[in-house]
Amino acid sequence: MKAHILFIILLILTNFKITNGQSNETDTIQNKAYTLEEVIISVNKTAETKKTVAQQVQVLNSTEIANTQSQTTADLIANSGNVFIQKSQLGGGSVTIRGFEASRTLLVIDGIRMNNLIYRAGHLQNIVTTDNNSLERVEILFGPSSTVYGSDALGGVIHLYTKKPLLATEGNKKIKVNAMARYGAVNKEATGHLDFNYGTKKFASLTSFTYSKFDDLKGGKNQNPFYTGSYGERPYYADRINGHDSIVKNDDRYLQVQSDYSQYDFLEKLLFQPKENLSHQLNIQYSTSTDIPRYDRLTDPGSAGLRYAKWYYGPQTRLLTAYDMNVKKADGLFQNIHFGLNYQDIKESRHTRSFNSNNLSHRKEHVNVIGGNLDFHKVKMQHNIRFGLDAQFNTLKSTADRENIVTGVSEKLDTRYPDGDNTMMNTALYISHTWQINEQVYLVDGLRAGFVSLNSNFDDTTFFQFPFKKAKQSNPVFSGSIGLINNPSDDWKLSLLVSTGFRVPNVEDLSKVFESSPGAVIVPNPDLKPERTVNTEIGITKMFMEKTIWENAIYYTTFLDAIVTDKFKFNGLDSIVYDGSLSQVLANQNKGEAYIFGFSSNIKSQCSDNILLSLAMNYTYGRIKTDSSDAQLDHIPPFTTRLSMTYINKKFSSEFYINYNGWKKLKDYYLNGEDNEQYATPEGMPAWFTANIHMSYQVHKLITIQAGVDNIFDTQYRVFASGINAPGRNIFATLRFHY
Repeated sequence: MKAHILFIILLILTNFKITNGQSNETDTIQNKAYTLEEVIISVNKTAETKKTVAQQVQVLNSTEIANTQSQTTADLIANSGNVFIQKSQLGGGSVTIRGFEASRTLLVIDGIRMNNLIYRAGHLQNIVTTDNNSLERVEILFGPSSTVYGSDALGGVIHLYTKKPLLATEGNKKIKVNAMARYGAVNKEATGHLDFNYGTKKFASLTSFTYSKFDDLKGGKNQNPFYTGSYGERPYYADRINGHDSIVKNDDRYLQVQSDYSQYDFLEKLLFQPKENLSHQLNIQYSTSTDIPRYDRLTDPGSAGLRYAKWYYGPQTRLLTAYDMNVKKADGLFQNIHFGLNYQDIKESRHTRSFNSNNLSHRKEHVNVIGGNLDFHKVKMQHNIRFGLDAQFNTLKSTADRENIVTGVSEKLDTRYPDGDNTMMNTALYISHTWQINEQVYLVDGLRAGFVSLNSNFDDTTFFQFPFKKAKQSNPVFSGSIGLINNPSDDWKLSLLVSTGFRVPNVEDLSKVFESSPGAVIVPNPDLKPERTVNTEIGITKMFMEKTIWENAIYYTTFLDAIVTDKFKFNGLDSIVYDGSLSQVLANQNKGEAYIFGFSSNIKSQCSDNILLSLAMNYTYGRIKTDSSDAQLDHIPPFTTRLSMTYINKKFSSEFYINYNGWKKLKDYYLNGEDNEQYATPEGMPAWFTANIHMSYQVHKLITIQAGVDNIFDTQYRVFASGINAPGRNIFATLRFHY
């Protein structure tokens, strides 16, 4: 920890030395001021100012999204400085907030839950099915958010807002065009984007399309200054030559062969506003990709050199259609009413073939989700009340077959999830409330109550002869929060928040029955209950002359009823005859208890008329409680820091920033779990830092050129728990057209 602090101090002193010089530019940052009046939308689904929000929130606006020039939404979130992203392949990005990853963090787009009944607790890449080029705003909620958002929001929420159709305010038409083309050298990225807005006084249409192509990713060549040695190189790979699997020497060991993929994203929004206080919107989103190689699995060693000849995800397809109606009134019983209906169609698949095998396994999942919500907003004197109800109905069809790539003959294969009907239904009522006690003090509180049911059916027991045909679960769910905010002056904000979160078991938790080993069988547990968290958080925000804002959050989270696999009894028996032999019975159970604490500190400062300085630091510590000494908890990221200096004038801007991740020693790993020690060095995952520079210049009122270099020193490094090396030096350029 001392090394981390010394490193940060050195970076800060270096940057102050750079910025103390006076600028001769006449074009400066226009009226840049930090206040507590920044608007936050996602905490309670209504617009409110930061001074009335007790929860830690980070907002990425459209300018920041464009200037980041990220290849994917996962990269955009990683570059926020406060969220950790793990990658198992180039086409991936698993979100971790405050030590909670994957199904324990909620993804939301335009108010619609993306998490579904097969989101797993390991590593997820679903965030890459969203198009960062179509985003207008991102809000990141830190800490349990189940009171408003329901299940899965244990660590927090990533709420993505896509661009809105614009009505004509003057004249008869509102036409707006944005186009972008980008090239990145590190993986020969070729991205093109176009969005077009056409609006009249009552009708508007927004159409957006993005195509991205990524070749194999090249890792860094230069030795990491925090580690004496190299790691993560690709000396050879598997290829099929003349009908036989062969080990092929890689001509460039830094090129991570078999990591390439392409993606298409489409968005269409239609807005009809017959009255000033009434609007109807249709939102259609479609994303698909080519096959995405699972790079980490393709590097697993085997008796012939490599374990797999093929391991890839099939095209990740996500279709979303949503209807929204909004009613706004200055007076009346409610100020705002929102009604929404949505439908999602998601297709995923996994395809594997062992080295020197002719059998290619295909496991496919088809998920459908129907959702709806009704929200009300009422302001009465000093009370701001939001309440509503929401519901989601999930279905899953899981299929599998094994294909002989020589003969072309296919045969049945055991499915990843139960092969019959799988359904999951959740409904809930929620209320959140803000009471302005006086000009300085606010009380915030909320409550959620609902019910979740899950049903799975095993139709074909050819592969696993279970002594049952169905698995059912039903759980009531509750969540609440209460907080106190004190703004003793215009430049201070103090807050205390106690909140709870929950995650209900889904089909993924029930499907462990397919992961049996000789002498053991894992059976469904109908008594499985939701995982729960209780979080206490202190927030301290200080502003200095509206030029600097310093936001801090200190939190302690208790993780209760964590789902673990342990000994179990089926029909009163601890062993049953399974596959012809007596096997011990195991099941997922609510037995785990853990704790997580940490802090987040963020500073943004306008150091001069042209220069902005920002610093983000995050530290997380987590352990599992045991009868003896506390054990390591997985998904806990190392200490992270992002330090940046931005220069802006009327037409030109540039940002120089440093990203730093501390060591994750092997003694702090949760072994044989999701921390993936097999993809680290023998000592763990080394610390690393990258220096990066991004620039933007408006050459014409319609044209902007952006360029930059990421990982300037071409450092070799790998992010903790990841199975692919991070990009080496990336020189990139972007051409933007705005009309």
